[in-house]
Amino acid sequence: DMSASKVREQLEVARTLGLVEVRSKRGTLVKEYTFTPAVRLSALYALACGERFELFASLRNHVEAAYWNEACVLLTEDDLNTMDRCITIANDKLNAPPIHIPNEEHRIFHLTVFKHLENPFVLGILEAYWDMYEEVGVNQYMDYTYLKQVWDYHAQILKHIREANFEDARQAFVEHTRLLRYEPRKES
Repeated sequence: DMSASKVREQLEVARTLGLVEVRSKRGTLVKEYTFTPAVRLSALYALACGERFELFASLRNHVEAAYWNEACVLLTEDDLNTMDRCITIANDKLNAPPIHIPNEEHRIFHLTVFKHLENPFVLGILEAYWDMYEEVGVNQYMDYTYLKQVWDYHAQILKHIREANFEDARQAFVEHTRLLRYEPRKES
């Protein structure tokens, strides 16, 4: 026998991990599996314990590079158009005063590349990375020159993907990840 408090405790763990949805007066719904909540929770804990975000970013970069060609083959014309819209909106945000940082477009652009992979573990790592990117505030420390370079790379990546030149697209992705510096600028 398990006490009601123990059941509630276990149910809360399952809810936190995204395994179930608890609805008042409607019961508990078992959700489709996603690795993201477990990775996000663990990464948040790691950061709270002093681990550096760039270590998680390195994992994400290696995962994307490893699955790049496999993911690109699965992209549809709608996906490519979504990525193109991200580039257009991002450039509009960067070129119109006041400048807005295209955070959502950056996330959508990258996650679109991998959305058709049938691997919840890869997707979980990538989705959690973008959640942590926001959480850590990496995007708050980017200057205009960096942002323009990133979106120039994104345009190059999309051009190569449209040409079915996935290896050059992957190389442009790798180069673009080397632009990022995670240390916030120090106040002088």
